[in-house]
Amino acid sequence: MSRPYYIAGNWKMHKTRAEAAELVKELSARLKDGKHRYLVAPGFTLLETVAALVRDSNIRLGAQNMAAEEQGAHTGEVSVLQLKDIGVRTVILGHSERRHVYREDDALINRKVRLALRHGLEVILCVGELLEEREAGRAEAVCETQTVRGLEGVSAAELPNIVIAYEPVWAIGTGKTATPEDADAIHAWIRKVIGRLYGAAAAENIIIQYGGSVKAENAAQLMAKENIDGALVGGAALKADTFVPIAMFA
Repeated sequence: MSRPYYIAGNWKMHKTRAEAAELVKELSARLKDGKHRYLVAPGFTLLETVAALVRDSNIRLGAQNMAAEEQGAHTGEVSVLQLKDIGVRTVILGHSERRHVYREDDALINRKVRLALRHGLEVILCVGELLEEREAGRAEAVCETQTVRGLEGVSAAELPNIVIAYEPVWAIGTGKTATPEDADAIHAWIRKVIGRLYGAAAAENIIIQYGGSVKAENAAQLMAKENIDGALVGGAALKADTFVPIAMFA
């Protein structure tokens, strides 16, 4: 398997500019010899500060969301043009908090995905089931629907700019983690869905991250699984001492 491991840190709604600068300087220093792909996704007000500090590093700059429209009368939204202008190269879309707290549906997420791709951004598309959906035996169906609808209208040529992040919603910030076996089974299922949509080679090449209480203690076991290609890290991404061991797991 030749897929590179890809470890991303989603800082959510944390950090001031000074705190962000301090963290990213430490990450840049400690990850400079890392063998994997790395990304940090700070809040919007921190992006310009962090952009200047990661410019000559091996860390990509990501945003946590973006508007579905390019520009215009959309108070409180942030446009793809504004993100590109400050050096953002990747955008996280469809995160479970956007879906379940802010009620973004598959159609809206898909509009954002296509807009980001049109502007040459990489997209981390998040999918994942709620606890009641898993208990009802619907985890695969939910992830399949979110994947298929999220990628509607995305061409085979654009697919290399897509990363999927599987995040079981019941495992985010709860301390619960899907077992490596459970996580790998869903990753394998998503890979199968990609194969059906885009063919076997695309399925083999697509990077699928796991997100859901990833910690230094479980990172290596998760990454050892055949279909898990990295992590979308939340809480543990907020300190270098907890993020670096995940990022350098091998």
